[in-house]
Amino acid sequence: MATIKPEILQKAEAWLTDIFDKDTKTEVNKLINENPKELEESFYKNAEFGTGGMRGVMGVGTNRINKYTLGKNTQGLSDYLKKSFSNKDIKVAIAYDCRNNSQELAKVVADVFSANGIKVFLFSELRPTPELSFAVKKLGCQCGIVLTASHNPPEYNGYKVYWEDGGQLVPPQDTELVETINALEYSAINFNANEDLIEKIDAEVDKAFAEASVENGSFDNSASARENLNIVFTSLHGTSITMVPEVLEKAGFTNVHIVEEQRKPNGNFPTVESPNPEEPEALKMALELADNKNADIVIGTDPDCDRLGVAVRDLDGKMILLNGNQTMLVMTWFLLEEWKEQSRIKGNEFVASTIVSTPMMKNLTESYGVKYMEVLTGFKWIAKLIKDHLEMNFIGGGEESFGYMVGDFVRDKDAVTATLLACEIAAKMKDEGKSFYEKLLELYTEHGLYREELISLVKKGIQGEQEIKQMLIDLRENPWEEIDGEKVVLVEDYKSSVAKNIQDYTEETIDIPKSNVLIYYTENGTKIAARPSGTEPKIKFYISVNSDLDSVENYDTEDQKLSDKIARIKEELKLG
Repeated sequence: MATIKPEILQKAEAWLTDIFDKDTKTEVNKLINENPKELEESFYKNAEFGTGGMRGVMGVGTNRINKYTLGKNTQGLSDYLKKSFSNKDIKVAIAYDCRNNSQELAKVVADVFSANGIKVFLFSELRPTPELSFAVKKLGCQCGIVLTASHNPPEYNGYKVYWEDGGQLVPPQDTELVETINALEYSAINFNANEDLIEKIDAEVDKAFAEASVENGSFDNSASARENLNIVFTSLHGTSITMVPEVLEKAGFTNVHIVEEQRKPNGNFPTVESPNPEEPEALKMALELADNKNADIVIGTDPDCDRLGVAVRDLDGKMILLNGNQTMLVMTWFLLEEWKEQSRIKGNEFVASTIVSTPMMKNLTESYGVKYMEVLTGFKWIAKLIKDHLEMNFIGGGEESFGYMVGDFVRDKDAVTATLLACEIAAKMKDEGKSFYEKLLELYTEHGLYREELISLVKKGIQGEQEIKQMLIDLRENPWEEIDGEKVVLVEDYKSSVAKNIQDYTEETIDIPKSNVLIYYTENGTKIAARPSGTEPKIKFYISVNSDLDSVENYDTEDQKLSDKIARIKEELKLG
């Protein structure tokens, strides 16, 4: 049997005291005696907040999601809320998704808040993450929590924290909160619920959120255009089933086929290997139903309903899955066009996206005379832009990882309203004798043809974490000088906040919060970004290449050239 490191054993044995319940102590003892490797993985560090809150494997230990790690988070958050809002009666809203143990963990979180004298609004059943963001503002809360691990595998769960504006925590609150949590001992957690302070919510907030989604996601389409759109929808066993069908019906989309095998919420996600709409395999059943029903559009959402995958028919009538950049471009075009037609563009509007998304977003947005802003990965940063620029009107924005936000009534990516928006676009295009796909190709001819690909290298556990760190160290110490025969001309290092021009050796300061991200640009506009995932054990490489497209008819030829170029880059840089 492997030897247990003394520091790991010491941390584990602390979980054998009377602070912890009988089941927890039994499981810790089992790991000590039978599985030292898993014991180390469970205790070698404390679970940390990342891009999308805290996510991790469920189980016992400081590096796992359980009642004690989440209880400690909530105790620290209770203390921090009392300090931050000392003159207010503090209220929080709590939601949870379809994952195993989400409902039970949500009750633990509610218990700790109430034990600290904080009023709790707890959704009575699972609900989409964007509805939680909406509820925080609707109910006048100072904070919100959602129990979710998005599209991670079934063994994961997570804890996302929202502030009073409905957006996720950002600096300086996030750092201050983590410091408060880290200063606590597990013995400080108060689990003694005050049930009088816990109020179940559902119908009233549901109705308001659905109405707001229809108001923000509906545009000038005729009733017949909506009725004529043939839609296939799948919730992939997640929370969207509680809201998306209702919102589509309220908006007038009546021809909706739901993938019945994936309708029922289930944290084991039995019909898919991964409930991630970024992966074509996840939408296989929906695509099969689409062909059976001759559908115009397919939409699938992830378990907590903040991201969506969209498939539409190409010029040959074949259903194809668009990537997140492509969906985002068409959605942004549509919103900009609507604002232009309604004479709502006055010079104080903006669109936002992330530093790893397609550069074409900037070209498209600025062609309408609208300001384009760029932030780090994660919608919390887009929400912060809205908060920091209240004098401006936010039109919409997205990121390459299949998230989109329409307006600012929700301050996080929102697959409920984005699903409605996608259907509005498809209905309008069909009514005009065009298609969603044709519009994408037209945009390429106007703003340049861009092709992107994401490479995710999975590196699990302690060793994987070290490998990811070393890969980024190597990239900094031995930077790429040439990519596919093109000279690297600019390197942006978001960890040091320095953008270095390789041609004239000048440097500029990057006015974005520090993050462990590197971005390389070549003389011909090729862009490669590298960053560790903030929510999964992965290092991610984002490749973007581009060329001119003189006509829609030449799209396939030009797109293949870009595809070949990406293949060469992956081989040259050994990106798998």
